Amino acid sequence: MQIFKTTSPEETEQIGSRLAKTLSGTEVIAMFGSLGAGKTAFTRGFAEALGVNDGVSSPTFALVHEYKGKFSIYHFDMYRVASWDDLYTTGFFDYMESGIMIIEWSENIVDFLPDDRIDVTIRHISDNEREIQIEGAKEL
Repeated sequence: MQIFKTTSPEETEQIGSRLAKTLSGTEVIAMFGSLGAGKTAFTRGFAEALGVNDGVSSPTFALVHEYKGKFSIYHFDMYRVASWDDLYTTGFFDYMESGIMIIEWSENIVDFLPDDRIDVTIRHISDNEREIQIEGAKEL
């Protein structure tokens, strides 16, 4: 497990960027953390490192945003997903192996995630401080 401390959204983005540079293009990144922890900031840095120039935002209402860069990136928000049927209707399983899946609110679908995923847990320590734990990834 790798642990990082950040004190700004920009530093959180930098950790996302560092992770992105270690990937091959078909990974599943399961993100865990409370509301406002920094999951979208992490994803923004991640996507920018892979050449995404479009704005990255939380897909709360769309459920998934697709970004094109060095790899296809599928940014999911599982906040409102409460069952296998809900998950199935998002098209989630159709995206497997076709790009990088980065999934916010993975705690809601943990039983359906692949075992070989990368887990990113972001903990809100104080107003500006975050702790980011990454498991299953190459050394950053």
